[in-house]
Amino acid sequence: MRAVAVIPGKPDSLHLREVQRPRVEHVPDGRGVLVKILRVGSCGTDREIVEGIFGSAPKGDDFLIIGHENLGRVVEVGPNVPSSLRPGALVVATVRRPGNSIYDQVGMQDMTTDDARERGINLIHGFLAEYYVDDAAFLVPLPDSLEPVGVLLEPLSIAEKGIRQAFEIQRRLRVWHPERAAVLGAGPIGLLMTLALRLRGIEVAVYSRRTPPYRNSELVEAIGARYVSAANSTLAQLAEAAGPFDLIVDATGSSPLAFGAAEILGKNGVLILASVTGGDVTAELPTDHINQGFVLGNKVMVGTVNSHRDDFVEGVEDLLRSEAFYPGWLAQLITTRVEGLERYDEMLGHLRDDRDAIKVVVEVAGA
Repeated sequence: MRAVAVIPGKPDSLHLREVQRPRVEHVPDGRGVLVKILRVGSCGTDREIVEGIFGSAPKGDDFLIIGHENLGRVVEVGPNVPSSLRPGALVVATVRRPGNSIYDQVGMQDMTTDDARERGINLIHGFLAEYYVDDAAFLVPLPDSLEPVGVLLEPLSIAEKGIRQAFEIQRRLRVWHPERAAVLGAGPIGLLMTLALRLRGIEVAVYSRRTPPYRNSELVEAIGARYVSAANSTLAQLAEAAGPFDLIVDATGSSPLAFGAAEILGKNGVLILASVTGGDVTAELPTDHINQGFVLGNKVMVGTVNSHRDDFVEGVEDLLRSEAFYPGWLAQLITTRVEGLERYDEMLGHLRDDRDAIKVVVEVAGA
């Protein structure tokens, strides 16, 4: 079968190659599921893997099939697969697989202390191929009504985990009911985080660089959130106008902005860092003021990466709620479609240069 892969650590090695089609027997205990890929979403992580910044090949191979945002249909199942994963079922696979830490052993591989084993990212082949096989435990079924937008489930799961972590931490307060949130960044994760917060009845201000109106700002406002441009407002002014914020999520990829948000977080608030920043940027910050605010205001800062299966399951519910309350909104996030694996260069071009692209997807096979 065909797949799109890189030679990890070698910049610009993206290529189309023939690989062996997997079989359900490759998964032990009769739990294998063969899935035909419909479409795969691409993001900045894929771009950085292509640039050779990170990514590792599976043991025994010198290449890595990329792609972690996936949507497919079940083709064949092993004898011990649950009936919810019958042939024809629409499914999304989770990304991280268990290692050897105690967290992995209890099903919390998203919190592993081992080297992360992530499909399409590190040590395990991904989904930018015609088929894949996986253990039934790592597949999440979706209703057919979500086929047009189901590829958004994996990035949405990142937002779901951040929110879940915030509420889990704030169980210490007994009665934490966040009313106002700020989302920094209006890219795909920022938009999906805004959606998840709005579906929970939370007022949201989205803070991003570009001056409105443009597609992303209009999508923010279409679900009742407020868009604020960094060209017209500082973080302090944002907090004065729309705060105090019970919850702030950084999805910008800018570490100075992320830590600047710590200064405007409200008392008993949670700051979620959801973007991985590269490089060696430094910034001057009012550290005494931030420290005092966190100590006296009982504030929390937490990082979030990857997702638990529960976050995918909750994401399915939020996809359904979004289609009910904001019909057609999710589909507008998929701005760019690349037809076929052989056009992988076009996918990469959109990731690098298309300023107006929100979500780029590769159409591998028809629904």
